[in-house]
Amino acid sequence: MLVANDPETLDPRHATDAVALRTSRLVHAGLVRLDPITLEPKPYLARSWRWVDERTLSVELRDDVTFHSGAPFGARDVAATIRALQSPEVASRHARVVDAIGDVLIDDEHRIRIELRRTHATLLTDLELPILRESEASLPPRPNGDLDGLGPFVVASREPGTVALVPANGGALPAPAHPVTIRTVHDENARALRMHAGRADLVVNGFSPTLLPALAQARGVSISTRPGANLTYMLARADRGPLSDERVRKAVAIAIDRERIVRTLLAGHASAASGLLPKAHWAHSEASALPFDLESARRMLSEAGALPLRLTLLTSTDRLRGTIARQIAQDMASIGVDLEVVPLEFGTMLARLGAGDFELATLQIPELTEPNVLRTFLHSSCIPPAGANRGRVRDAELDRLLDRGAEERDPAARRAVYASLEKLVRDRALFVPLWHEDQVAVTSARAAAFRPSAEGRWLDLAMMP
Repeated sequence: MLVANDPETLDPRHATDAVALRTSRLVHAGLVRLDPITLEPKPYLARSWRWVDERTLSVELRDDVTFHSGAPFGARDVAATIRALQSPEVASRHARVVDAIGDVLIDDEHRIRIELRRTHATLLTDLELPILRESEASLPPRPNGDLDGLGPFVVASREPGTVALVPANGGALPAPAHPVTIRTVHDENARALRMHAGRADLVVNGFSPTLLPALAQARGVSISTRPGANLTYMLARADRGPLSDERVRKAVAIAIDRERIVRTLLAGHASAASGLLPKAHWAHSEASALPFDLESARRMLSEAGALPLRLTLLTSTDRLRGTIARQIAQDMASIGVDLEVVPLEFGTMLARLGAGDFELATLQIPELTEPNVLRTFLHSSCIPPAGANRGRVRDAELDRLLDRGAEERDPAARRAVYASLEKLVRDRALFVPLWHEDQVAVTSARAAAFRPSAEGRWLDLAMMP
């Protein structure tokens, strides 16, 4: 399997970059895993669960699972892992995910009760976090992947550019049929040449859409896709300057020809976004796509007294993202907006966004698995440095909906809350949704059975014949 970058770490307590996160989930397992299409939580290390009351979840654990070392898995491992993730000494990057948990009570060897500090609707999704062995949960960082795991693979070796995984017995899934080598190849053309030459079996989301037709013609190479649980969006600094006017933000939103960008620059491997959540997501609500309406956009800008208007758009240095940004700039010129595209390295761009030094930016939420993640990007309590509300959105009604979505456990009620939230965000153009990109797997003949999941993870590697 070829990837574009080395994983920063294989320690699941500290993994945040995409390669590290997805590799660690092959080695480790959580109480739940997410359905590859709908992203609803499904039992994994947990056998079942039930809510005792609104703040207490009783979980029955599997008794047929062992760690890679052969050590038995049980309730003490779950309790130790959650406490370690909460501990300032461990300093896990995922401490926020378990912040709502007040205590983990052990009823017996394979039954626990999780008591919450407050009502928290996303607990089941949060329990996707990997479980470590009790004696290792609080160890210092172990970046080479030698923490005892419960996933389908074990790390055989790690060196710069290569992670070797071998099948594990006794874990949460049956032992896989094949070992896997994850090899870093930074250059896209070099990855394509390796696939053409039969020197690699799998690349997930590693090619520009315009390269895919040529790859599809290569002998023994096939391409499979799945609608992605992600969101590419345009962010506006909503609290100052011309973009503080709702009419200006709406004009920008409807002046982007999403359908043309999806059809051409993304080669059809995406779908124009009608809202924030992708269509297959359990909380998605039906809505018509934003119109492409240059006449209305010009009228809104005129009514706002915003013309002539000059704005800057921050984007990444990725070639495809730069091309898309320049196409958006052409669309903006059609309504009288002079849009300057500023490509930046990702770290530099995040620093400017965090400091509020921007007007517009294109970004992506790569794993939109739980709708409560929108809280981090839109709630007034999450303005940097407290969170990722980089647009400085302050909207009391939006905060109320986000709070309700975080507390309401009933799926139908939550779906209604998020439908109202999406309508509000759309009506006030607080976020400008652009499209949801497909998960695209390019495979050799022997890896042709692989199918990407909606959030782009690689667990299907463990299930290939």
